[in-house]
Amino acid sequence: MSNRHLDYTLAEPVMSAYLSWWHAVHSETATGSVRADRAELRRAHDLNAVALTPAYQRLYRKLADAHPGTPWKDWQRDRIAAIAGLAVHIKSDNKLTLPEAMSQREKGSDRNAVSELRFARLLDAPDIEALFSGLRRVVPLIDKQLSPAALASDLFGWGDSVKKRWAYTYVWPAKS
Repeated sequence: MSNRHLDYTLAEPVMSAYLSWWHAVHSETATGSVRADRAELRRAHDLNAVALTPAYQRLYRKLADAHPGTPWKDWQRDRIAAIAGLAVHIKSDNKLTLPEAMSQREKGSDRNAVSELRFARLLDAPDIEALFSGLRRVVPLIDKQLSPAALASDLFGWGDSVKKRWAYTYVWPAKS
């Protein structure tokens, strides 16, 4: 595996630490401080707001400690912030990737949970900040259910290969 590919992949110990955190903040038995962290991150409306919260800084330190190799670059830290800022909005893990979840349809409907136009705009997001903003509005449309692991992998690895995979995975509505 090339070093460039590793730049866009969360190492297994980091993914494990992230999933442990996600389960803790969504646990029925979460303590007051953990619930407060979740609430603080839910209120963060952009990546700067996420990065400036003590809740995110605690998570970031936990993930950085699990990260092997050189410290993350600024663009990687922004992706970690996007992951954290969106993960707190997921209510349950239904094992679906984002494009699969966005393609879900209500019984008897021929409309995707996320419209073709909104999906295309996500693919055209010029940067991780714009993608974060768009996905923050999409998560409620998919009933806040998707795989937190798939979210993390796709956001950290965001680029042409993820965009293409999303385009192939999303079920495009048939034209009448």
